[in-house]
Amino acid sequence: MAGVEIKLLGTGAGPGVPAFFCECAACREARTNPSAARTRSTALLTMDDKGVLIDASPDLRVQLCREGIQDIHTVFLTHWHHDHFAGLGELEYYLRLKDKGRRLPIYLPPGYTGEFTSTFCRLIDVVDLREWEYGRRYDFGMTSVILLRANHGIETGGVLIEAGKKLAYFPDTSWLPEETLLSLQGIDYLVCDATFYGENWYPDTHMSVAEAIELGKRVGAGQTILTHLSMHYSSPVTVEELNRELAGLDGVLASYDGLKVELY
Repeated sequence: MAGVEIKLLGTGAGPGVPAFFCECAACREARTNPSAARTRSTALLTMDDKGVLIDASPDLRVQLCREGIQDIHTVFLTHWHHDHFAGLGELEYYLRLKDKGRRLPIYLPPGYTGEFTSTFCRLIDVVDLREWEYGRRYDFGMTSVILLRANHGIETGGVLIEAGKKLAYFPDTSWLPEETLLSLQGIDYLVCDATFYGENWYPDTHMSVAEAIELGKRVGAGQTILTHLSMHYSSPVTVEELNRELAGLDGVLASYDGLKVELY
């Protein structure tokens, strides 16, 4: 089997960092230091020369250009929120001009085919819409993708990737359901929603940095990688400050755009 890796193309929450309207410490840092900037959350799993896109943020074109990605084999959407699906329209010209004759498989959350067709009517003739199922194993050679239930207010899944190592990607969730927790025990990598620093304003749909760290301990993750970081809310925190705080913790890392994790 060829190398398998996942790259976090975007690691920010809905507003991005910097947000055009914000002058908090995190946004000021990102304006002067591009490495502190964050586009909205998207990930790319690559193996056997196939690229499997997980979500498609509004920043998708910028992310694909930045990382030199030229081919997408399949797409999984974890849920139907704007900051996770709005970039799908960026794939139209790729499908019509380069990948002509092949319908791109797009796996949607159950019940959202109608939402897709009304939002992206120009893509209907170049995609193959499918609804993913919780617990079903989707195989790509020797690599498997499994959708597990998350808590986010609407139908939402996290992605469990099994290659040589196991990685779970839950960009939007509150504390996980018990059956999901059981599936993640002893996982090598947990990439987890850590939207809020300090108080969690939306505890039914998101997690804070502290809660994400606790979840990593709960499942015995080898490494917990914090993602979907707003950096603005509820207490603004700079990358420098957050990294300094996490430096005292074993096995916890704040993600950044372009972070790569090798799974095989």
